[in-house]
Amino acid sequence: MNVQIEESWKRHLQGEFEKPYFVALTEQVRREYAAGTCYPPGKWIFNAFNLCPFDQVKVVIIGQDPYHEPGQAHGLSFSVQDGVMFPPSLQNIFKEIEADLGTPMPRNGDLTRWATQGVLLLNATLTVRAHQANSHATIGWQNFTDAAIKALAQERDHLVYMLWGGFARSKAYMIDKSRNLVLESVHPSPLSANRGGWFGQHQFSRCNDYLRQNGIEPIVW
Repeated sequence: MNVQIEESWKRHLQGEFEKPYFVALTEQVRREYAAGTCYPPGKWIFNAFNLCPFDQVKVVIIGQDPYHEPGQAHGLSFSVQDGVMFPPSLQNIFKEIEADLGTPMPRNGDLTRWATQGVLLLNATLTVRAHQANSHATIGWQNFTDAAIKALAQERDHLVYMLWGGFARSKAYMIDKSRNLVLESVHPSPLSANRGGWFGQHQFSRCNDYLRQNGIEPIVW
C-alpha cells in the first residue's frame, strides 16, 4: 500500500501498511470522509510524522484524538491552526510554559514550530468525525500509533515522553524509563488541571535539562 508519509517513518512503519487492520482502517477512513465532514483535512492526517522525521524526534507528546470543530485540527496533538482561539487545554499548556520558563503566551496556537524542532505531537487516533469526539477511536488507528511509539522506544534513546492524563499514561508500558525520560501528569484540561497536578510541575524546563544533559539541543517552547 502506498501511504503518503515522511520517508523515514515509512521505512520504520512499512510492515504496518500491509496488515489487515491497516487496509481495513484505510477503507473505513475513506468512507467516513466521503460520507461527511471529518478532521483534520486529508492532507494533514499524517502531519505529525511529516513535520518530525523519525531520527529527529526529541520529545513525544501524546494526545487522544483531533479537535472536532471547524478550522482547529491540522494533524498535531493539542495544536490549532493559526488564527483559531486557544482551546482550554492549550491555554493551560501555555500558562505552564510561561510560569516555568518565562516564555510569554504566544499569539497563535499553531505548534508547527515545536514539531519542526523535534516534538512529535502524536494523537493516538488520527481522525475524527465533525462534532463527535472519539468517533474514530475504535477503527484501528491506535494499532498504528502504538506501532510508532514502539518503534521509537526500541530504536531511539534519550527521548522525553510527556504523558498527560490517564489515556496518555496508559502508553507508558511501551517505554524503557532507564533509557528515556518519562514525564507524567494530569491532563491540562481545566477539569483536571484545576484539581492540581498540572501547574507547577516544571515539565518543560525538566525536559530541556534532560536534553542538554544528553548533548541534545533543547526545545524553544
